[in-house]
Amino acid sequence: MKLIRFCYKLNDRLWFPNPNPDMSLLLDPEEEEDLFMEGKLKIPSYEELLETLTPIDDIIAVEGDLRVERLLLAYRYGIFPWFSFRSTPIQWCAPIKRFVIFPNEIHVSHSMRTLMNKHMYRVTFNTAFDQVIRACSTVDGRINEEGAWLGNDIIEAYTKLHELGHARSVEVWRGEKLVGGLYGVAVGKGFVGESMFSFEPNTSKLALIALAKQMQEQGGSLIDCQIRTPHLESLGGRYIEYKEYIDTLHDDKNVYEACKESPYLGPERPQ
Repeated sequence: MKLIRFCYKLNDRLWFPNPNPDMSLLLDPEEEEDLFMEGKLKIPSYEELLETLTPIDDIIAVEGDLRVERLLLAYRYGIFPWFSFRSTPIQWCAPIKRFVIFPNEIHVSHSMRTLMNKHMYRVTFNTAFDQVIRACSTVDGRINEEGAWLGNDIIEAYTKLHELGHARSVEVWRGEKLVGGLYGVAVGKGFVGESMFSFEPNTSKLALIALAKQMQEQGGSLIDCQIRTPHLESLGGRYIEYKEYIDTLHDDKNVYEACKESPYLGPERPQ
């Protein structure tokens, strides 16, 4: 049984625990002060998290809701929701060890280069978000699995993020048929990957490679993979510490200033 040593119960008065008190929130100073005065935000120190969490103790909060404001505030501090939509209340994860891919370290194998050179597929950005997120939910019968998390509430919440320009997708097509892709949340200089799918072999890898290449061109700093898999490790994924993750995500800037940028995937966002 996994021991959760440090966990908050969220509600309208406590939106989430902030793992790093040294950065300001994505709010103007008056709004930020109001939230603290109203008790919506409780700030444990980074040192407190390190003392009370181990690398496997990822869950730092439960319950709350999936409103856009809470989601955006969470992502800017490396917190994301992950839970079984059928039986478990919302759980909020903030791993101390972060499994990431740096765009300039993306590994493209010989077999993937061969596939890319055949020009069998085309890649688009942010043109079919609804199709991508629903494919991620249902591919290979995922929606029927006991621990399935990509249910209607998550789909609705991230669709709202997409409509506001924060959740983005990458699509891989063979002709007019969608055969692979991924979606995630753009925050600061990073992209937090949420899920990916393949209807044909290696098409999710093609989507991730295309994302990394675009981020290289447009100044993106890292892709957060959330969990380690052999598939992602083969593409260059590796662990970094939480502090390095946050510093890289926001490029050592004030969070408010950094999160106003998020350049990649933006130009092709449908109107």
